Amino acid sequence: MSVTTIMGLYVFALALIVGWRVISHVPHLLHTPLMSATNAISGISLVGSLVAAGSGHGGVTTLLGAIAVCAATINVVGGFLITDRMLKMFRRRPEVVR
Repeated sequence: MSVTTIMGLYVFALALIVGWRVISHVPHLLHTPLMSATNAISGISLVGSLVAAGSGHGGVTTLLGAIAVCAATINVVGGFLITDRMLKMFRRRPEVVR
C-alpha cells in the first residue's frame, strides 16, 4: 500500500470516529433542529464523496467514495424526513364545524 492510501484510510477512520462521537453526544432536544440545519453541509459532503468516488485514483478510493456516497445520501434523506416530521408537528389541525 502506498503512503497516500494509508493516509486516506487514516483520515477516513478518524472522521468516522469523530463523527460518531459528535452525533451520539447531541442532546435529544437539539437533535431535530441540528439535523435540519445541517442538510446543506450534508449536501456538500455528498458532492465531495461523489467526486472522490469518481476520481479514478484506484479501487480503494472508489470503494471509500462509494461508502461515503451511501452515508451522505442517507444523512441528507434522513435530515429532510426529520425536518418534515418536525414541521408537521407545528401545523394547525383543521377545526371541526359543528
